Amino acid sequence: MKIEINHVTRYSYLESVMDSVNELRLTPRTNYRQSCYHHEVSTEPSASLFTYEDYFGNRVHSFSINKPHKEMVIKTKAIVVTQDQSSIAKFGLPYKGQLELLQGDQLQNRYIEFLQPTSYTEINEDLLAYSAQYPVDEEGFYAWAMSLMSGINSDFIYDPDATNVNTQISDTLRLRRGVCQDYTHLMIAVCRSMGIPARYVSGYHFVGDLQGGSADFEQASHAWVEVHVPGTGWLGFDPTNNAEVDWRYVKLGHGRDYKDIVPVKGVYRGTAKQKLKVTVDVRLLEG
Repeated sequence: MKIEINHVTRYSYLESVMDSVNELRLTPRTNYRQSCYHHEVSTEPSASLFTYEDYFGNRVHSFSINKPHKEMVIKTKAIVVTQDQSSIAKFGLPYKGQLELLQGDQLQNRYIEFLQPTSYTEINEDLLAYSAQYPVDEEGFYAWAMSLMSGINSDFIYDPDATNVNTQISDTLRLRRGVCQDYTHLMIAVCRSMGIPARYVSGYHFVGDLQGGSADFEQASHAWVEVHVPGTGWLGFDPTNNAEVDWRYVKLGHGRDYKDIVPVKGVYRGTAKQKLKVTVDVRLLEG
């Protein structure tokens, strides 16, 4: 499927600010499931862009605006062709073979970053108690990840007012509600508590045709989980929507948790009083 994404980030400041230094992680990746054919970035005020790849292979655009300004606008446009995840995962290695790979030094060393807890994915007694509800059995790790994804979706209530960008696992477990970031961090923490590599993915989710073909609804960036299924590789699972990743999902980047792939972050000199407005439009160009 060919998908077009227009993403506008607008910062408005009460007073003029200056010396603004920013990083963007808003470029769709090209991998086995998707290809980014076009991507453009513009800023207001205009700025020169410096591009590089970070440690995790995410494309980063950085720029500075030194002159005083009361508003900064970042616009990105991308065209991406996507497809469903490979169905080979359903017919992968038997459980014993998966377990041998998972416990081997080669896999442990290669994916150590995605096995260690972070401030967002802390492994504590409450997390371990929750994880115990989802033991791995002979069906293997793909079936287990699907079960965990469905379990989180049913165990928690989607509530955009319950949490914020700094919410951690202990808060999510206590509140039993949250947003995609919270669902994603929880599933990652459960995976890591069981020695299964898992990483945080940022991107977009096309839902236009699920809304009667209308684009008159609020869209936003999305987050989901990639789990490393031994013998198969990285596969995407979305506990927020209880869905295995398919053509609807456009991946921007991945990291250990949200902190590694913040779409827009920066610092500036001036007033702390600001307003942020993000507008995202995800359209299907060709089916």
